[in-house]
Order: sequence, then C-alpha cells, then structure tokens
Amino acid sequence: MKLKFYAHASFRLEEEGLSVVTDPYTPSLAGFDPISEPADIVIMSSATDDFHCDASHVGGNPTVVNALEVPDSGLEVGGLFITSYPAMESMTYDFQKYFQRDPDANALYHFEIGGVRVLHMGDIGNAVAPEHIENLVGKVDLLLALTGEHATISLDDLDDFISRIKPKAVIPMHYFSEKGVLDIEPVTTFTDRISPERVTWIEGSEMDLDISGLPHSENPHVFVLEQSR
Repeated sequence: MKLKFYAHASFRLEEEGLSVVTDPYTPSLAGFDPISEPADIVIMSSATDDFHCDASHVGGNPTVVNALEVPDSGLEVGGLFITSYPAMESMTYDFQKYFQRDPDANALYHFEIGGVRVLHMGDIGNAVAPEHIENLVGKVDLLLALTGEHATISLDDLDDFISRIKPKAVIPMHYFSEKGVLDIEPVTTFTDRISPERVTWIEGSEMDLDISGLPHSENPHVFVLEQSR
C-alpha cells in the first residue's frame, strides 16, 4: 500500500487503483498547503472541525464521507467498507478560550484497503470508550494515532488503547509542525516513550507500507513520516 502523510491528521492511502484521503484540513486556518492531488474517497471525522473536514482542496471529484453519519452497520463506498466509532474532543480543554466554540463530536473510523485494516483516530480527546475497544480488538493492522496530546487523547490513554487493540503498526499524526498554528506536542514526545528498535524514521512523507510480516502486538512497530504540506 502506498501511503503519504500530508499534514495534521490527513493522509493519502492508495492500493489497487483506489485512493483515500483522511481528515483534510482547511489550509487558510491550519497553516498547511492545499492537497490538490485527486482522490476517489475522502473520509472526515466530523463536518464541523476546520482542522479535519475540508475536502474542497482535494483534487478530482471524490465521494466525501462524514464518519459521524456512517450507520452502526457500516457503509460501503466505492468498494471501501467503513465503520465508525463516535467520540468527542476533550471535555476539559478550554475550547471557548482558544477557538470560541464548544468541543466537537467526531469519530474514529475503520476501513480496509489493500488487505490492510486501518483505524484513523479522528480527533478524540478522551480515552477510547470500552465498547469501542471491545469491537476493535484483533481488527486493526495499522493505527493512525493522535500523538499531539493537547485537546486530544493523552499519551497514557493512547498507550493503553494500543496495548489493548494490538495493531501491527502505528503511524503518528496530529503532532507539532512549524507550519501549523496549533501549540501541540512534537512527535518525539510520543516516540521517546518507545524502545528505539521499535521506531523507524522515514526520511520523507511517503512510503510503500508492507506490514504483512509484522505480528499483532501490544508493542507494535512505529513508522514516523514527515508532514509534507
């Protein structure tokens, strides 16, 4: 599977002629450049968070899916089957002070592409609900994990979530960028908690990901990509 990290929580995943973009940001607000590359499907964790829901700059004519509107039974779009796990932003972070709004509802979302079962953590700001964890155990190969901490899941809660669902691999997202406008943790705050032999630093924003030989583990391998926008 070809994987590219745009910025913040936005990735491009491509396999077998199908391309998916996750959580596109609003360039003028987030500080990152537009995406412009075409995609078949865009999935966003909500329709109200400007850092996670602006598909207007994604090229082509993609089908846009709001994960919060995916029914409990799941949704098939263009051959991609998506399931959704509703969540909230942090209930303790002062959104009124910084953004003049209340915390947003959002969703984690799960899909399979190229035989890889992917879970994107959306913009969850609390520990993942026990019922969601129960439904995800053994079903995640690749976790796209929130690692910036501020207003999102704490790293202690993230560690617990990873140890319980046991993915094969983790790719950090939603961490500090000099181009971004959010004061969030750098990716090293997350990677410093992990044994160095479990971390691969990718020199660039793209990789051909093959995790077929990796086991499901409470201590999965971590691949760190650079933000490209």
